[in-house]
Amino acid sequence: MRIDTTSAASKIFAANRAQGSVTFDVHLLDGVTRRRQLHESGSLRVRFPSPEAEGLSAVFVNTAGGIAGGDRFDIAIATGEGSRLTVTTAAAEKVYRTKAPAARLNIGLKAAAGSHLAWLPQETILFDRARILRRIDLDLADSASLLLCEIVVFGRSAMGERMLHGEFVDRWRVRRGGRLVFAETVRLDGDIGGKLSKPAVAKGAVAIGTALIVPGDEALVERIREVSKSFGGEVGISAWNGFAMARFCAQDAARLRADMMTVLGRASSSALPRLWLN
Repeated sequence: MRIDTTSAASKIFAANRAQGSVTFDVHLLDGVTRRRQLHESGSLRVRFPSPEAEGLSAVFVNTAGGIAGGDRFDIAIATGEGSRLTVTTAAAEKVYRTKAPAARLNIGLKAAAGSHLAWLPQETILFDRARILRRIDLDLADSASLLLCEIVVFGRSAMGERMLHGEFVDRWRVRRGGRLVFAETVRLDGDIGGKLSKPAVAKGAVAIGTALIVPGDEALVERIREVSKSFGGEVGISAWNGFAMARFCAQDAARLRADMMTVLGRASSSALPRLWLN
């Protein structure tokens, strides 16, 4: 009798992969945003730390302690008419090295008319030879507002570590009023360290970021450019199709985080999540 050890190993590997999903929505009740329906499964959890005057804050926790090859996480959030929601993470998310298939992260955000959604997770840190495929889909009503940021760090520079090889695929699709207003797919694979060292790519930077602000116009762009001398890294911002987008590139994560906080502060009068200030 012959035992297929390859198949057995594959089944064991699949059984030990982390999976998690969170789906929830919020609505406006007597002028205050409250959670409505919530579904959690696997190692992904969301907590609502404290009541607020009008809005609501949510904090994601990955009890798996990070993301490894073959893991899968799915997030779906919806804000009802007139509601206000701010979402962040309890800590920076770490994506570990793997020889296995890439991890997958799918994020779907939907904002109804007159609602405000702030998606402000802390950094995603990619270890050397990490592999992750991320998809972000945004569906906004014409009168909804959005403040979104994502920071990706290639290695832990403070520990003398850099991401030299691996795979990072980041797919964004933004719809407003049912119309596709922004689509982008970033793919970095193979010799990532070599690619990031090129002047036309990142010029040796180890951290990149994006902030998406809806609505956004030239007046907002100029307001942010007024503080450009305070930036520690490279920051570029422009507005089109009714939204503004800022791109960040820096030699270390702390510098980029400071630049991101400056831009978000100019873009919105709302305070950043407390976890960002620790």
